[in-house]
Amino acid sequence: MSEVVKEFNSLAEFYPFYLSEHSNSICRKLHYIGSTAVLTLLAISLITQNYSLLFVLPLVGYGPAWVGHFFFEGNKPATFKYPLYSFLSDWIMLKDACLGRIK
Repeated sequence: MSEVVKEFNSLAEFYPFYLSEHSNSICRKLHYIGSTAVLTLLAISLITQNYSLLFVLPLVGYGPAWVGHFFFEGNKPATFKYPLYSFLSDWIMLKDACLGRIK
């Protein structure tokens, strides 16, 4: 039986759902680690002009996040069903955490 995919009309509508899929604090922290590692590796790649590093960005970013989902959150990453909204929401969640809006 296939899962029902909810339709979202906007990122603003999707984001609360996204946060509900990240209620475990370890899962969220693993997302922050992955996102921060992506930014760091991106900067290193651009500064050193070693553009081959760009190929590992998805692994560096999604690896920790997926560990968080499978082992701590106990759900499937939302990116499997909503790739664009999930990608954007990762960065919004990191921003909100940095601003103290998320514990």
